[in-house]
Amino acid sequence: MPTDSWVNETLYPEWGQRFQVKRELARVQSDFQDIMIFESYTHGRVMLLDGVVQITEKDEFVYQEMLAHVPLLAHGDARRVLIIGAGDGGVLKRVLQHRNVEKAVMVEIDGEVIRLCKEHLPDIGGEAWNDPRAEVIVGDGIDYVRKAPAGSFDVVIVDSTDPIGVGEVLFTDEFYANAARLLSDRGLIVNQCGVPIMQAEELAETSVRRGKAFPDIWAYVAAVPTYVGGFMTLGWAAKDATLRQVDSATLRDRAEAAGILGRTEYWTPEIHAGAFNLPPYISRHLPQG
Repeated sequence: MPTDSWVNETLYPEWGQRFQVKRELARVQSDFQDIMIFESYTHGRVMLLDGVVQITEKDEFVYQEMLAHVPLLAHGDARRVLIIGAGDGGVLKRVLQHRNVEKAVMVEIDGEVIRLCKEHLPDIGGEAWNDPRAEVIVGDGIDYVRKAPAGSFDVVIVDSTDPIGVGEVLFTDEFYANAARLLSDRGLIVNQCGVPIMQAEELAETSVRRGKAFPDIWAYVAAVPTYVGGFMTLGWAAKDATLRQVDSATLRDRAEAAGILGRTEYWTPEIHAGAFNLPPYISRHLPQG
């Protein structure tokens, strides 16, 4: 692609954003999706999957920190973490920043995403790829969840595309039922549920499905600039309702013990506690809303 061309995001047919391309770094059609990584003028390096922005170097920390630190610190003693998707390595890196984590298994269906991110977005995953606590599997996360032993993980983090195409099977009744089975007694699962100003039905439908397998269903929010449309919701399903009611002082103590206090750019104890306080336009789409 010639320098100074433009890339238009294709998530919504009637509305979107575009980036001016400084330099195209990779364009690959894998067995699952179209992968594009380019260098932008404003947001550093950017990755699109099937024309939809997945990550930019400029603001990836917002999404990654909230997807990883919130469930781990809410749990308070998460030692075994399962990550589904997240082929860029950013969630894996944040999970492994917690010194109490003993094992992090990451299952990404598309090995090309991992390969290209290691090559062109090396700072996203950093040294997490080489951490002895990490087990990176190129395979089907649905199948892994189906076969995992009961009680084998404390937290499940799903970093997927939207529930279309390759990501659709990560939002089914069967998936959440299996996730509940493989989680320990105080276990929880989080997953991205889209930008509710544009994708309210996604939040509502996945909440109903999660509610069939977990007693405590809610969501929390993060403001990720390149996920256009205001707040993004991160779906929350837990076996213990008290996990989303931890006060900021306790979260601060846990973050210090975990070794992440002062190492974040978006997450703070106060942001964490406040993220569960949803405006009505979001909460009305939740079962308890």
